[in-house]
Amino acid sequence: METADKTADSLPVVDEKPKSTIRMLLSKARAQIPQGEVGPPPDGGFRAWCQVVGGHFTVCNTWGYITAFGMFQTYYEGFLNESASNISWIGSIQVFLLFFVGTFSGRAVDAGFFKLTWGAGAILNVFGIFMASISETYWQLLLSQGVCMGLGFGLMFSPALSLLPTYFTTRRSLGVGLAAAGSATGGLIFPAVVQRLLPTIGYAWTMRVLGFLTLSMLVPSFFLFQQRVPPRQSGPIIEWAAFCEKAYVFFSVGMYLNYWGLYIAFFYITSFARQIIGLNEKEAIDLLLILNGVGILARTIPNFIADRRTGPLNLLILSTLMSSVMLFCWIAVSNSSGLYAFVVFYGIFSAGTQSLFPATLASITDDMKKIGVKLGMVMTILSFATLTGNPIAGALLTKDNGGFLYAQLFAAATMMVGTVWITVARFCRTGLVLRAKI
Repeated sequence: METADKTADSLPVVDEKPKSTIRMLLSKARAQIPQGEVGPPPDGGFRAWCQVVGGHFTVCNTWGYITAFGMFQTYYEGFLNESASNISWIGSIQVFLLFFVGTFSGRAVDAGFFKLTWGAGAILNVFGIFMASISETYWQLLLSQGVCMGLGFGLMFSPALSLLPTYFTTRRSLGVGLAAAGSATGGLIFPAVVQRLLPTIGYAWTMRVLGFLTLSMLVPSFFLFQQRVPPRQSGPIIEWAAFCEKAYVFFSVGMYLNYWGLYIAFFYITSFARQIIGLNEKEAIDLLLILNGVGILARTIPNFIADRRTGPLNLLILSTLMSSVMLFCWIAVSNSSGLYAFVVFYGIFSAGTQSLFPATLASITDDMKKIGVKLGMVMTILSFATLTGNPIAGALLTKDNGGFLYAQLFAAATMMVGTVWITVARFCRTGLVLRAKI
């Protein structure tokens, strides 16, 4: 007995404080989430539109940086003396992580941890921007701007987009579209700030200004967001049953192909303008501003029409088809006026593709308690398209000895095939009915 007592006394004492602290944080994260039934979505009102404002700021500081990456692409090619393909990996990793982390962050929202998940993403986002401001090598930028910011994007975007549909019914596409317009807002603000400040205060302080701008938008968003649907505490991270739904599978495949080619123009339009058309740096960045600027209305008007008339999936098919046609037209561009025309029309149709995507997924999802995990699963699938699409385009530039033809053909063809697949998804959902609203 004495030996046993001594042995027991000699065992290390396990500190229960970390476990209790974690439990306390998790319980606080769920504290404000309604339990049980909460009634139908309000479909408007102050609280619902606050979610849209928070969603707009979230998209602005995630997709806004991604759609504006063309300005970083051009600057880093000269600053780092790296190939276009290598530089594009920074932006591609951002998009990859935004989508890939979506499976886990989406499931965390379904479980009731919206604030915890989104808040961690906001911290990583801001931290990555400030770390990029002191980065001087390719690998430092890959880790700070690519990995750190990308992880932040992934923890913020899917939760914000899965929260919005739970507040709306007949205005769902409009609410999501107004939030998605944040991509155009960021795509206008960030290049304009860089264009104005970079020559005067240098790269480091320009990035810090971007960091403070991001912080000023994300702090109020944290307090605006409120999770409405009760948490689904049990359930798998991956909803395997969704892959038994033909419409969901075909939609996922189609959007994979669309996103494989969608951002090639965003990443390389400034390089094309300078190397092929002969525009100067200011004019090339102006093109990027136009490409993003026309998307403000193009991310809201189609969603408004989708709610009232067509349904989001029908308009998504039109948007992806016209985006593909515009990319084929890009091949024929040989002067500045043709390039400006391409940028305007491609900006309009590609913006519609991006804003209608989450609203479309909500329209083919019957159980809103599973919207987070189903959105996250699609986003993880798309992550591999966005990871490889832009570097493939960069490699095709090298293969074509600096020409853009191979990259343009790749972008246009993948979006055309993607349109076919989401059309199949539409008929799986509605049958061979041409005038169905979905």
